[in-house]
Amino acid sequence: MKDFSRLEKLINDFVDKGSVPGCSVAVMQNDELIYHGEAGYSDRESGKPITVNSMFSQASTTKLFTYAIMGMLYEEGKFLFSDPVSDYLPEWKDTKKYVVLPNGEVTVKPLDHPMTVRNAVAMMCGMPYCMVPAMDPVTPTLAAMSKELEALKEKVGRQTTLREEVTVMANAPIMFEPGSHWQYGFGSEITGAIVETLEGKALRDVFKERVIDPLELEHTDTFVRDWNKDFIVTTYAKKGKGDFDPIVGYGSNDPDAVPYETRVNLLTSSRDFAVFMQMLANGGTYKGKKFLGQGTVNMLHESQLDEVTIKDFENDYLAGYGYGLGFRTLETQKFGHNGHLGCFGWTGGSGIWAEADPVANASIVYMHNMFPNEELYHHHRVRAVAYGCLL
Repeated sequence: MKDFSRLEKLINDFVDKGSVPGCSVAVMQNDELIYHGEAGYSDRESGKPITVNSMFSQASTTKLFTYAIMGMLYEEGKFLFSDPVSDYLPEWKDTKKYVVLPNGEVTVKPLDHPMTVRNAVAMMCGMPYCMVPAMDPVTPTLAAMSKELEALKEKVGRQTTLREEVTVMANAPIMFEPGSHWQYGFGSEITGAIVETLEGKALRDVFKERVIDPLELEHTDTFVRDWNKDFIVTTYAKKGKGDFDPIVGYGSNDPDAVPYETRVNLLTSSRDFAVFMQMLANGGTYKGKKFLGQGTVNMLHESQLDEVTIKDFENDYLAGYGYGLGFRTLETQKFGHNGHLGCFGWTGGSGIWAEADPVANASIVYMHNMFPNEELYHHHRVRAVAYGCLL
């Protein structure tokens, strides 16, 4: 039996030293939950503790459901990664790009090649995030996206849907020729809209039918509802050591207040997400049920980066990883990673870290609920201690 006492001590130290308001970690191996630990508060104001069933707002780790589902649809022959995005989203047929001329002037030109599904999924489509209109956009593309989003919000007079956003953003010239650089951002929304088109239903319904129900994820949802509201963790803004202010309404979409087809933010527990990651670690199978083929899982996390795009991607937090079709993948341990080469996963903005180890048939998921998430400090420590205990 493996000893996770050091991991237990670490997460309790995070809370005791005022580094996070609360956190949860789950480790699975060979389809069994071999460790779970919780520390701190789901809601500090009421004194409600974190439990194994506490549901954290996922932000960017939501995308991993989308990418796994893309693998399923690929296996069903519904698309190819080499297909132009416009085959499924016709408004993207005449996409343009910004080009800087030798004299420094910025102009707009047609693309040399159509944007492909691969470009969108691998974050090489040339579009940053634009959740809200930027007050001081740093690139012409972000300025154009902000203008489109502002006009859309004024037109509809409510929270926008995923499909509405993806439609209007096709009018904004992109930052570079698709595939030539890596830029984290709107590619995930384009991918989500392609899934909705292929499945003919809202992305949250696809999540439920393809992942949540088949994997029996009992503490996972995409809306706040009567059954789950007491499980959902409050997200905090960190003001200083041990000083946290609740962020009202963060990640808590009310189904009565927003369109059903709005962009999805997953709410889930560390245990449930570890089940999902375990399925991927196993090569697409969980407890004898097949979700994906081994080759498809390998394809999703094989790095797409070359000598140019790795420079766009790599930083202190991501050092040693490459980026595939929605998943980062460990390619070298020299920067300080004590798991196996080939470990893959992603991070969510409020403090979520998830990784699958296909060599050990294991998954590790850590969650806290805070901005700034101080991810390098917390996640790399959890990673080091968890793999030390596991391996």
